[in-house]
Amino acid sequence: MKKNVILLIALFIYTLGFSQILEPVKWQTSVEKISENEYNLITKAIIESGWHLYAQEVPEDGPIPTTFSYDDANGALKFIGNTDEGEGHVVDDPVFQMKIKFFEKEAVFKQKVELVDGVKSVNGIVEFMVCDDARCLPPTEVDLVFNINANQASTNKNNTSNGLTNIDNNSINRALYGMNPEDIRVSNIKCDNEAPSTASELKEGGKSLWSIFGLGFLGGLLALLTPCVFPMIPLTVSFFTKSSGQNRSAGISKALLYGFFIFAVYIILSVPFHLIDSVNPDILNEISTNVWLNIIFFAIFMFFAFSFFGYYELTLPASWTTRTTQGETSGGLIGIFFMALTLAIVSFSCTGPILGSLLAGSLTADGGAWQLTAGMAGFGVSLGLPFALFAMFPNMMNALPKSGGWLNTTKVILGFLELALAFKFLSNADLVAHWNLLKIEPFLIIWIVIFAGLALYLFGKIKFPHDSPIKKLSFSRIAGGVLVASFVIYLASGFRVNKETNTFTPLTLLSGLAPPVGYSFLYPNDCPNNLECFKDLKTGIAYAKKVNKPIMLDFTGYACVNCRKMEEHVWPLKSVDNYLRNDYVLISLYVDDKKALPEMEQVEVNRVNGGTRKLESYGHKWANFQTQFFKTNSQPYYVLLNSDGTQILNQAVGYTPDESDYTKFLECGLEVFKSKGLASKSN
Repeated sequence: MKKNVILLIALFIYTLGFSQILEPVKWQTSVEKISENEYNLITKAIIESGWHLYAQEVPEDGPIPTTFSYDDANGALKFIGNTDEGEGHVVDDPVFQMKIKFFEKEAVFKQKVELVDGVKSVNGIVEFMVCDDARCLPPTEVDLVFNINANQASTNKNNTSNGLTNIDNNSINRALYGMNPEDIRVSNIKCDNEAPSTASELKEGGKSLWSIFGLGFLGGLLALLTPCVFPMIPLTVSFFTKSSGQNRSAGISKALLYGFFIFAVYIILSVPFHLIDSVNPDILNEISTNVWLNIIFFAIFMFFAFSFFGYYELTLPASWTTRTTQGETSGGLIGIFFMALTLAIVSFSCTGPILGSLLAGSLTADGGAWQLTAGMAGFGVSLGLPFALFAMFPNMMNALPKSGGWLNTTKVILGFLELALAFKFLSNADLVAHWNLLKIEPFLIIWIVIFAGLALYLFGKIKFPHDSPIKKLSFSRIAGGVLVASFVIYLASGFRVNKETNTFTPLTLLSGLAPPVGYSFLYPNDCPNNLECFKDLKTGIAYAKKVNKPIMLDFTGYACVNCRKMEEHVWPLKSVDNYLRNDYVLISLYVDDKKALPEMEQVEVNRVNGGTRKLESYGHKWANFQTQFFKTNSQPYYVLLNSDGTQILNQAVGYTPDESDYTKFLECGLEVFKSKGLASKSN
């Protein structure tokens, strides 16, 4: 338990300083030849002053030990004994308060191996944890590579940074993309109507965070209207006002603190995601587009839905509630904090599915840790605010509706929404994995069935276990039923065919939720709006040089919500479509494509912010290209280049839903391209 608490504190402290990534340990590898077929794999840790690295064996309830694992190269290597380590120091650790062996300044680890068959290199992984006298960093894994030269008897040292041997990124970039970042110049010609993209991106980023905050706030309001939370409002407010006796101001201050601590509990839940987002900027995209994780989300949302329908209840372990309830007796700030924590735990059966939706919605290709924090903040504010307001103005509680069957109706409605969202995640998995199963037709049919079921429920034709008998349909149920039935008709309109693009008509409300309209059994289209496009960089550049047209690089993703909005509602507009169809060569690079790369392209590359990664899929390849060459990892991202891909024509843009702005962006690129000397001279 002590270890878990310290690790949680470490995550929190580290996240507060996420703008400065701490890397107090650097790793080096070398190979020492002992005999004709025996070697020592040597791993050296260089440790910054003030930090210490723990040994391979530590006492129970202590820190994470340093652990090595090696690849046996399919049986071509035989490992002799365990990994040896130096003497180190055995001291009373001030953080874990126990005697622990650790290393300062540097540590050397040796693993003896016997070469059974010809092997050029050995791969390994080291997992480790470092602390100073006041804090610990989270456990970290680093890849190791040991290069073996059988003809060299002396020590062969390979200096590494962040775990892997130095990588010649220039050679790799040339092989993968046919160019290096320094080969791309930026045009010095400016358009009269060109706006700085950075200002646009900052504006969109702020707008996006406030939008996510608003959605979180809405989610909190929905949680308030559930039977787990709503009855708690008058009870809790009454407790604060009565416990303070005649001192009304004390009761108000306690209620305000209670509301603030509810907000703080949900903010704390988002803290660990800042850590993974800052260590690896692609990690949330990797998580959100992972096939199996999307399938797990699908299963969880189905489970949440049937819980809301009333077939079973979701509860956290009873011991958690017991411990937090005991904390309430502490009094003062601590007691109020534990009251807030107790509310969060006992209301989990209603808030859990809503928070799950918020979490899953934030982990998207165009989402991130700050979006999750914004959503959690909105959720916490809307959940905690009523307790403070009603404590300040107790008479307002008279206007609250009485608890009753309408609370369960709210839960059931949320269950239908969870059921619909579940298929969104199954659709993500289907798109990324190229299963070709849940295309636009079956997806629309499923959603039509779900919302038709919701309409029937509101009209009283379907009942669930905890529903009260309906003697007469209320106005709100009738109005809600009519609204949902209208939405069902709207969904059915998605089967209308657009004769100009030969695709189904995209539905604005479903952009990013439903599969692309071109992902169809009846009207399949490989590119949006039946445009001609390329999904390989070299092939697209070769074609652009042949036809002497500028290039639009489209960094996109199968699970990217804003990418679908652009493709289905901005690109089809006549002013935009004309440029894309006639004046540009479109190269769409999907950063979440899980299709495996050819083995010869599966190479190690350096990350822009330090460390390394192995490119295993086409998504990895194009995500690396975007970060290496354009220093950004958000999608959608549009870059206009000349026909041989060596010059950026104007400032790139991201999500640009305004037709005028996006048209000006395309106009500007074409204007610069047609200027003297920028068209390809290969023709």
